[in-house]
Amino acid sequence: MKSTPFFAVLLLVFSLMSGFAHAEPAAININTATVETLAALDGVGETRAQAIVAYRSENGPFQSEKDLVKVKGIGERTLEKNLEQLTVE
Repeated sequence: MKSTPFFAVLLLVFSLMSGFAHAEPAAININTATVETLAALDGVGETRAQAIVAYRSENGPFQSEKDLVKVKGIGERTLEKNLEQLTVE
């Protein structure tokens, strides 16, 4: 009895499952993200997320992810922890 097709299917299933486990999280656009989405960022929380939304309402869209430090309560360390998952569009 040949077991090659079984192992091929098993390998395919394992490959697909491991690919999903390492999928990149979706980037968060700081110019359009909701308070809830921003609050989920590392070191942000709801109060700072509200400050981010208020800042962009008063000053217009962020030109760069690094502009986030202009928001009171958001420092370089918070930016560093989240920079890879942020975007501006």
